Amino acid sequence: MMERANWTSLNGQWQFAFDVDARYQSPEEVTFDRTITVPFAPETPASGIHEAGFFRVCWYRREFEYIALGEGERLLLHFGAIDYHATIWVNGLMAARHEGGYTPISIDITTFLKEVGSQVVIVRAEDDPADLAKPRGKQEWQLHPHSIWYYRTTGIWQPVWTEVVPATFLHAIQWTPNVERWELGLEARLDGTRRDDLRLRIRLTVDNTLLADDTYSVVAGEVHRRIALSDPGIDDYRNELLWSPAAPTLIDAEVELLLPDGIVLDKVKSYTALRSLAIQADRFVLNGRPYPLIMVLDQGYWPDGGLTAPSDDALKLDVELAKAMGFNGVRKHQKIENPRYLYWADKLGLLVWEEMPSAYRFTRESVQRLTREWTDVIARDRSHPCIVAWVPFNESWGVPDLPDSPAQRHWVQSLYHLTKTLDPTRPVIGNDGWESVATDIIGIHDYDDNPERIAMRYGLRNQRLFQRERPGGRQLLIGQKHQGQPIMLTEFGGIAYSEDADRTWGYSRSSSQREYADRYRRLLEVVRPAPLLAGFCYTQFTDTYQEANGLLYMDRRPKFPLEEIALFTRGPRSNRDLQWESYWREQLMTTQRAQYVVPPEDRNTRPEPRS
Repeated sequence: MMERANWTSLNGQWQFAFDVDARYQSPEEVTFDRTITVPFAPETPASGIHEAGFFRVCWYRREFEYIALGEGERLLLHFGAIDYHATIWVNGLMAARHEGGYTPISIDITTFLKEVGSQVVIVRAEDDPADLAKPRGKQEWQLHPHSIWYYRTTGIWQPVWTEVVPATFLHAIQWTPNVERWELGLEARLDGTRRDDLRLRIRLTVDNTLLADDTYSVVAGEVHRRIALSDPGIDDYRNELLWSPAAPTLIDAEVELLLPDGIVLDKVKSYTALRSLAIQADRFVLNGRPYPLIMVLDQGYWPDGGLTAPSDDALKLDVELAKAMGFNGVRKHQKIENPRYLYWADKLGLLVWEEMPSAYRFTRESVQRLTREWTDVIARDRSHPCIVAWVPFNESWGVPDLPDSPAQRHWVQSLYHLTKTLDPTRPVIGNDGWESVATDIIGIHDYDDNPERIAMRYGLRNQRLFQRERPGGRQLLIGQKHQGQPIMLTEFGGIAYSEDADRTWGYSRSSSQREYADRYRRLLEVVRPAPLLAGFCYTQFTDTYQEANGLLYMDRRPKFPLEEIALFTRGPRSNRDLQWESYWREQLMTTQRAQYVVPPEDRNTRPEPRS
């Protein structure tokens, strides 16, 4: 969202040390006896450490050469994410503390720099493996992964880099589209030395076609403006500018901070998009039209990197694979993803539900921690057009007594309303799965493996869904009646098929590839046209360690051909849809990523046709 020219990656080899019992508080006490590859967590093979035992603290040390700064320039140090408590020293001086395992850290380290020679960054990351009152998502608290819980992620797990900025610089940019008014909302905030004589220039283009070129005065270090675009009037032209999965049109933005004489003080590249979201009666609406959500659950794990993708290409590939399988969206489950994934979803056209990783105890501390971090998540990601829903809670995790605890219900309700306050443009699913107390969409998790029962449960004539049906053994609504919100099956399926059946599990199991493909087809044939449903989210995108219910193996090999998955996912397609699906398959087939996409001749054979 803010790209500058002058930045340097600090990914790669760092010195490393374990502090199992959290004995050390200062760098002088630590002996760095290993090396680690950042940004991979020490629990992962890609880190070079690959130790998944219980340890509370790990330490990092990295030297980098002095960066010559111009007059008044500043050097920022960025960490994409450090799990969970981070303390950072630069050249022996404490520079920052941060709490939260999924949100970024940015530090102005200019005053800590030495004028010559190597600069030293040291990070202490404390992440108590037994602490269930912090947002931790699917991270295991036992020694080994079990059931739906996976390896822990400790310390640095997203990229690290430095960035040179002027004395007064652009600190944050947020975009808000308004299709009804045919305009874009802009919020820009400055940081550094305070000046009252600056102006901000915004230049918006699409494919080198100029949409706007405006200049605004900076007042009190901020700019809040609505940028009106020329409305083309005719729907055909309007639709060309609207963002959707079928046509992900992005608007390139060049943002310049100007001195009084017109000299450019700071310059960043950004982007935005025009698209609208709404809930109308029982349907989700995109750009003024009812839009069925055809999604897949995506937990974002890789075999060697855990929560960290092996490369930017791997993040792009996951977006491409979801589209190639016929989905128009993903529900990012119990993970706040690397922003580069969101960039590729923006660029290639994939809807994203963003879900807060859960804490598992209801305490004063867990309420404060999760609320603070969720607020930071929304601030980081609200400008991405791909994000179409916020999900602060999943399956009552962290609020296990919702039916009987007014305090827990108030917390879910308060986060629902807080989220709507921070971002009134997107729907919010207060507690996905069951026990809804405040929500714009009623999400239901139902792993019944009988297609006939699923068809009956979500058929138009089922008037007892909210009175008698209890998928997962839970009430669907608490303290309220159905107000006509859209209903979605946001977890279902979970059919396992693996090459190692003795060590994996699923909600149900297939014994052969042919049976697996057939069961997926039969289940989708009843869910896809179900009259009560505004959309669905199948479980899941890839296998995740011991959980073998992915459409893809964990290394991203499809369990049966992508074109068949797409056919079963979406049903028979129009010629235009087929052209898009052919395009995405061609992109995958021509991309040289042998470690993730196996050549066509090596893929599993097509299941035999059935009468």
